[in-house]
Amino acid sequence: MDDRALGRALLRLTLGINLVVHGLVRVPKLSAFAAGMARDFQPTILPSGLVRAFALALPFAEAAVGALITVGLFQRAALAAGALMIAALVFGTALLQRWDTLTQQMVYALIYAALIATLSWDRWSLDAVRSGSRPAQS
Repeated sequence: MDDRALGRALLRLTLGINLVVHGLVRVPKLSAFAAGMARDFQPTILPSGLVRAFALALPFAEAAVGALITVGLFQRAALAAGALMIAALVFGTALLQRWDTLTQQMVYALIYAALIATLSWDRWSLDAVRSGSRPAQS
């Protein structure tokens, strides 16, 4: 097994699981999550309705994007969607001036960039199975 392919697969799997769980744990308390975000963003320029709509959609987007990343299906699109999601979160976090959180989000941005940049190393995913690029079995 190629070390680059293994390292990439493990990073992808870990990011995907993180996103799935991040989204799913918010679903049972969705209303409280959305209300809390709307309250947090009241002092910013963002309209409350927009913040609430984003907060209601975010857990489902995280879970869906995370599931695709976990199994490695439609990776380029899923990783791009995840990167755009983190960019939106960075924008909001910067408006709130929560610099410690923003630093953590920048790490996610780097992981998305690394996974997109190393798509050619992918050997252990549903995309690889679909394209026939999985390594030969011994």
